[in-house]
Amino acid sequence: MSKPTIYSIARRCGVSAATVSRVFNRPELVSPAVRDQVTAVARELGYLPNPAARGLVTGRAETIGLIVSDITNPFFPLLVRSIQRTAERMSSSVMLVDAEESAAAEVRHVARLRGRVDGVIVASPRSSSAALREAAKGLPCVLLNRPLRDLSSVICDNTSALFDAGEHLHKHGHRRFALLAGPSASWAAARRSHAVRRWARGRGVELTELGPFRATFKGGRQAGAALLETDATAAFAFDDLTACGVLAELAGRGVSVPGERSVVGCDDVLLARTVTPSLTTVTAPMDGLGATAVQVLTRRIEAPGGAPEHHRLPGVFVARDSTGPWPAS
Repeated sequence: MSKPTIYSIARRCGVSAATVSRVFNRPELVSPAVRDQVTAVARELGYLPNPAARGLVTGRAETIGLIVSDITNPFFPLLVRSIQRTAERMSSSVMLVDAEESAAAEVRHVARLRGRVDGVIVASPRSSSAALREAAKGLPCVLLNRPLRDLSSVICDNTSALFDAGEHLHKHGHRRFALLAGPSASWAAARRSHAVRRWARGRGVELTELGPFRATFKGGRQAGAALLETDATAAFAFDDLTACGVLAELAGRGVSVPGERSVVGCDDVLLARTVTPSLTTVTAPMDGLGATAVQVLTRRIEAPGGAPEHHRLPGVFVARDSTGPWPAS
């Protein structure tokens, strides 16, 4: 007995092969009666839809590309998992690419993914706005943590949560602060720095700006060393990995946290909860960021001419053990 195909199913059902394909790929476009008939015959014949064959009929790869700026940063694993789970529910797989903090690599990878994926998510891109626009031309694309007016985007807005962090420190008696800035090419770093500056100006407190530092553990240790050259009693680090490097540098120099310095991170990665002392930080809604990005990209794939969508998800301040009173009691 020959292997069942969409054509043999179509003949049995008296419909076109395209209709059979739609039953398995776009069932909402087929009437319930035809859908039930086709699926019943498919089960009877033992037909299993083949992704490659579906692609030939639909022109879809059923795969989305995901480019991350640095896969070694603990911010990304939970985000990747959220994106993968949401894509799976939408019958798509994910092709993951690490740009290794290189703007040129981001653009190069977008070009290489073209024709191999249905669309691409670029997470925390380092490329210029012009380069991103050019690279994504004609390709469904969503940017994570980077807003551009003419490309869809999903961002975590930490402004309110960072204000809450500042108020938390201020209530603990801190009046001299340090801002440990993140990578100069990072939109998120610029946004977070802007929020901290706004809070400090509004409160009339002293703010010393240091950096930029790479968003790595080593970059954090360098930031910690720079912090000790100031009289700041509390520091805002760009992200949790940087903050953990700061904690390590201070511990190595015999500086007590939070007794002599308080440190705040951002993102609330797993490391923030396992380091000692546990890190005061801002929680990023990873599940929401990933799921929303996939949902927006799916809509862009299905309706390429639609207007770009822009979504902002708020971060939430979380107080832990790396912040405390000043002067310490």
